[in-house]
Amino acid sequence: MAGKDNSDTTNDDNALIKERKRKVDEIRSKGIDPYPYSYEASHRAAEILERYKGLDKEQKTEDMVSIAGRMVSLRGMGKVTFSHIQDITGRIQLFFRQDDLGKESYKLLKLYDIGDFVGVRGNVFTTKTGEISIHVKEFSLLSKALRPLPEKYHGIKDSELRYRKRYLDLIMDSEARERFMIRTKVIALVREYLNKLDFIEVETPVLQVMYGGTNAKPFTTHINTYNMPMYLRVAPELYLKRLVVGGFERVYEIAKNFRNEGVDQTHNPEFTMIEWYEAYCDYNKMMDRAEAMYKFIAKRLFSEEKIKVNDRTIDLSKRWPRLTLADSLKRYAGIDAEKLDESALKKIVDENRIEIRGEPNRGQMLFALFDKLVCEKLIDPVWIIDYPKEVSPLAKTHRKDDTLVERFECYIGGKEIGDGWSEIIDPADQRSRFETEQKKMRSGDSEAHPMDEDFLEAMEYGMPPLGGIGIGIDRLVMLFTNHWSIRDVMFFPIMKPEN
Repeated sequence: MAGKDNSDTTNDDNALIKERKRKVDEIRSKGIDPYPYSYEASHRAAEILERYKGLDKEQKTEDMVSIAGRMVSLRGMGKVTFSHIQDITGRIQLFFRQDDLGKESYKLLKLYDIGDFVGVRGNVFTTKTGEISIHVKEFSLLSKALRPLPEKYHGIKDSELRYRKRYLDLIMDSEARERFMIRTKVIALVREYLNKLDFIEVETPVLQVMYGGTNAKPFTTHINTYNMPMYLRVAPELYLKRLVVGGFERVYEIAKNFRNEGVDQTHNPEFTMIEWYEAYCDYNKMMDRAEAMYKFIAKRLFSEEKIKVNDRTIDLSKRWPRLTLADSLKRYAGIDAEKLDESALKKIVDENRIEIRGEPNRGQMLFALFDKLVCEKLIDPVWIIDYPKEVSPLAKTHRKDDTLVERFECYIGGKEIGDGWSEIIDPADQRSRFETEQKKMRSGDSEAHPMDEDFLEAMEYGMPPLGGIGIGIDRLVMLFTNHWSIRDVMFFPIMKPEN
């Protein structure tokens, strides 16, 4: 049998919508409001299922409950009708019988459809198959759905449709709902972990006169009152450091950031990040803090310090190794950077078709080779440390090698899920780094860091020894849900309009 074309599907949908609108009119003609103001429910589905899970088959109770939710199944069989309603906690079966409800009331069910919101009151019992159900004694329509839900047994397999119409994905897919509930739990656990360490949560500006805190191209906007350009935040770092100058020794922000960059499996122009800074710490202490947080979240979510990455079980419980970027190139790509000059590195970069913005230097090439040839091989937890100075404009010079900085990144499952460093606290050093960034900007690097004179002035009032870290919340959720597309863990990822 040939499949229907789009026009056939559209015509079918229009007919169904027209029929549902007719039902709305009929409901109103009976003096019933199809869109009432509220409903008092005594329980949610999961509460009822948990409370009565010990009932025997066909056991009845006199316990009356009321519940509200969306109808996700509806099947009439003469004088009895079975339905399932779904709320945020799960779904439960309803049993309607004409003899209990009266003929006129029972007939109203013919005006109900899958997708409608209903409220019911009745007593709990179990069916012959042992399914916990509600024997309905009263029911009311809470909202009439005008559009039919996607086909029950196939759900939404078109990923583009899932991302564009996330509400349908959440209605139809319990796994999607659970994934986003884990996202909420992860954010709460991050807060719990840091709050117990006496960190203070703050808010810093999203609209900024001068963007900064990382190498990124900003979104530009305009403030009419002052008739001047402004930028959407690329990172909260420089404002958080100002607060450290002001005496907030342990500070964090869960921040919405915006970077005018491409969209791929791990990047979205709008994303959420946790950044925290701790006075009197270096990058070693920051790695200890972050590693403990990852383990804390896993333990609270899964009752063990183990997670799934694709089909592998990853053990987080042991102390994670710390490997220099140079050693990682040697181990995973066979590149001994110490034996190669810039021309030899450039040849390897060109052979691997790696593009570098602006005029390439040794540090940029080493970092680009690491990013292309090593990252995806870092499956078990590992800290990559000691990065080239040229790619880290805000990190403190390494105490043993002035060509490097004390920077770290965490890798699990071949993905970077945390980036931090010992912070620069010398204002002269920071100014010199910014000046180097200006040269890169003039040579064509659109992501070079701008000069921020106000931040430099703040540093001149004195900044204590400091460690900092930034972790993408979206990537953290990817890690703990084992979903490796950022669009799967964001409610509403940025999408190009269909038309």
